[in-house]
Amino acid sequence: MSELALDALHHETRRFPPPEDLAREANATAETYAAAETDRLGFWEEQARALSWEAPWSQVLDWQRPFSKWFVGGRLNACVNAVDRHVENGAGEKVAFHWIGDGERERRDVTYADLQREVCKAANALTSLNVKAGDRVTIYMPMIPETVVTMLACARIGAPHNVVFCGFSSDSLRGRILDSDSRVVVTTDGQFRRGAPTPVKPAVDEALEACPDVRSVLVVRRTGDEVAWNDARDVWWHDVVDSASDQHEAAAFDAEHPLFMMYTSGTTAKPKGILHTTGGYLTHVSATHRLVFDLKPDRDIYWCAADIGWITGHSYIVYGPLINQATSLMYEGTPHPNDKARWWKLIQDHKVTILYTAPTTIRTLMKWGAEELEPYDLSSLRLLGSVGEPINPEAWMWYRDTVGGGRTPVVDTWWQTETGGIMITPLPGVTATKPGAAMTPFPGVSADVVDNDGKSVPDGGGGFLVLTEPWPGMLRGIWGDDERYKQTYWSRFEGVYFAGDGAKRDEDGDLWLLGRVDDVMNVSGHRISTTEVEHALVSHPSVAEAAVVGATDATTGQAIVAFVTPRGSVAEDESSGDEFVQSLRDHVAKQIGPIAKPRQVLVTPELPKTRSGKIMRRLLRDIAEHRELGDVTTLLDPTVTDAIRERMAGGSEKEE
Repeated sequence: MSELALDALHHETRRFPPPEDLAREANATAETYAAAETDRLGFWEEQARALSWEAPWSQVLDWQRPFSKWFVGGRLNACVNAVDRHVENGAGEKVAFHWIGDGERERRDVTYADLQREVCKAANALTSLNVKAGDRVTIYMPMIPETVVTMLACARIGAPHNVVFCGFSSDSLRGRILDSDSRVVVTTDGQFRRGAPTPVKPAVDEALEACPDVRSVLVVRRTGDEVAWNDARDVWWHDVVDSASDQHEAAAFDAEHPLFMMYTSGTTAKPKGILHTTGGYLTHVSATHRLVFDLKPDRDIYWCAADIGWITGHSYIVYGPLINQATSLMYEGTPHPNDKARWWKLIQDHKVTILYTAPTTIRTLMKWGAEELEPYDLSSLRLLGSVGEPINPEAWMWYRDTVGGGRTPVVDTWWQTETGGIMITPLPGVTATKPGAAMTPFPGVSADVVDNDGKSVPDGGGGFLVLTEPWPGMLRGIWGDDERYKQTYWSRFEGVYFAGDGAKRDEDGDLWLLGRVDDVMNVSGHRISTTEVEHALVSHPSVAEAAVVGATDATTGQAIVAFVTPRGSVAEDESSGDEFVQSLRDHVAKQIGPIAKPRQVLVTPELPKTRSGKIMRRLLRDIAEHRELGDVTTLLDPTVTDAIRERMAGGSEKEE
């Protein structure tokens, strides 16, 4: 990383101590860190005891680097921990999910007792389709309660689930079905997006043309649109689930029994099936959910605004919150320009107390302006969280001051599909936070920043983020490919897990995440992170969002190309002028150094994003290098890339 850039970006003097009232009652205290420091395995063992186990473990950790087994010999059931034990303890009528359909057309309150009944029926239905413990089930469904029910039903009978994000193409779905060797697929006829029905089952039908081993497709009627039907394979949910018994005896499984696999995309290889098992994963996500979000199940309304098709949805919509007996808001829709106030209305109406979302979403809401939320009462919010990518300090401050009224802690969390749960984060009752910093490892997690030789860097230094000790929620491997697991995560630095992210340890020893190291540009021999240039651009008062990519350049090797979305207060004629673009280039040079000045800046009303809010920099890189675009079906609005390409082709980019 460029040390000049790192020093410019992370010399942060602002501090925000925990609110006194929150600190007095916080689930985590300074003693939490001390206990984990004194006895790391003992700390995790204590967290595991919060779960219900049918048989105790004989060994906390069996570590055969790089393979781990946690709570060896212990037996439990994930669904019993998420649902049954709460019903048995008298909390059956407590709401598990306030579900709101796209555009608020539909609402359902699902209690823990409702969830138990529906999960038992779904478990019996899957069993009737010959699904047994160990069989993989692929789930291709939108944000509806039946998705949660299906996941828990799979967990109940010991069938590892493979949830595929419902925006993925049929090709992506096919690859994941084949790699997991799934024999049953659960899906819907369609879904609602921005108020309109959109087909889902046709993608399944197309995928299955090359998946001859799939014997059953279970279909939820969601939109009521007519769909093609294969009588030998397709069955309606309402025919086999609704008529099934709501009584089901859950079996206990070994702590290392596979719970689910989740596929992460690779740029040059087939997607990796990240494998998570039961006991360690449930321990990790329940502990982090309880301590990082300071959950008070008797009075909090918690909203994780992710999609269940991603790991954030698995860990912090489904398993973590349900194990902790939370009441969650679950919304089918996503923010969009024709409905800018929807989120604020939902927070007000449901008195949401904890909000967990992505920096790209925060910047979108920020771009739309504070005036959109001014009519709404957001005083119920007491804690804000960020996830998915590094958050720039300006968005962090807007989130805290405008959304949180200047009173709410912001917990910026770093973790990955591979880690299972949160790894680096402030604890809201303990940590004095800094805008944009992830701060410190969660208790019981051991992380370091190392240089190219694997040596720990001093305070003020930057390098590569590594994890130096095993943790309970860690991936147990890549499905069917142990060698790829070792090569991908354990070969870069001897004996430690390489996360693939760059980081800096600032002068106080606090951690700042700098994004993927493969998002580092080499400009005339200088290594510059795309994240640091993006942060510099967004610190300009007229910029709402920015995405930066490296493009091949005959002179410098790589050149910096920036795509910028101005704030709503910037007039269109102003943002399209050479003077505005030059001011952005000069601003970056001042913030980081002349070497980081973008070669090109393209001003665009929108950036290409997935439905979960992540900016698709891969597509922007293709546009910058004038390549054909790949699959754009996962985008929230696929037309955005066409508009950007037209601007690029029309010469509307500004280049020195």
